[in-house]
Amino acid sequence: MQAVATPVARPGLAARLFARVLPWASLPLLVLAWTIAASRVPSYVLPQPWEVLGEGLRWLKDGSLLSNLGHSLLREFMGFGLAAVLALLLGVGLGLSARLRSFMSPLNSLFMAIPPIAWTPLMMIFLGLGNASIVAVIVLAAMFPMALTIQDGVQSIQGGLVRAARTLGAGRAQLLRHVYLPACLPCVTAALRIGFSQAWRALVAAEMIGASQGIGWMVSTGGQIGNSSQVLLGICLIGLIAWLTERLVFRRLEAHYTHWLGQS
Repeated sequence: MQAVATPVARPGLAARLFARVLPWASLPLLVLAWTIAASRVPSYVLPQPWEVLGEGLRWLKDGSLLSNLGHSLLREFMGFGLAAVLALLLGVGLGLSARLRSFMSPLNSLFMAIPPIAWTPLMMIFLGLGNASIVAVIVLAAMFPMALTIQDGVQSIQGGLVRAARTLGAGRAQLLRHVYLPACLPCVTAALRIGFSQAWRALVAAEMIGASQGIGWMVSTGGQIGNSSQVLLGICLIGLIAWLTERLVFRRLEAHYTHWLGQS
């Protein structure tokens, strides 16, 4: 008896439009709530959105906005890139070696528990004010969360796949290159996503304490001089960059590797 395929109903035009609009609906609602709240308090406490936009245009016109943004992005990519390389090496090692996991267990717990901002004064004493200390804080903040995520990915690989490769004569280096790393790609992507978020937060915190340029410095100095428009401009930039990175980079990477997870 032959099974009859049931046609799948296609969503209507209204449903498809609703699905496209829904992810963006919260942003105008946020701006509306901001506008209403700002109308009830003095502008030096909470400026209107267009006042923050005007502040941004002034910073953009004199070149300060791009300069500060460039300094922050350079520090972020330097710290995050170094943390990613170290986390990949450490995470794979932890996943493959039970002895290394046992040795590193208390250190992992220790470094995971310390907030990044707590490292900032110490790094500035050791490395001085500037990029070196901020990059060091970013590495400390991002490396261990990424390493532990990669460790979980390595440990989750099914033993049958590894045994089959060994039966075919694969050595340790070949196993690492052709079995462990491809199978861990989704977890590596997830680790990078977590690490970038941790690195971005650490960057802003470190710049607020010990930088003379950058988005965190914009927020900090704006608060010191009572310029709430400058503070909110920095906050909006922080959120916008994180949101763009999430949507344009990490979501696409995760979608590319869904087949490794057995998802459709």
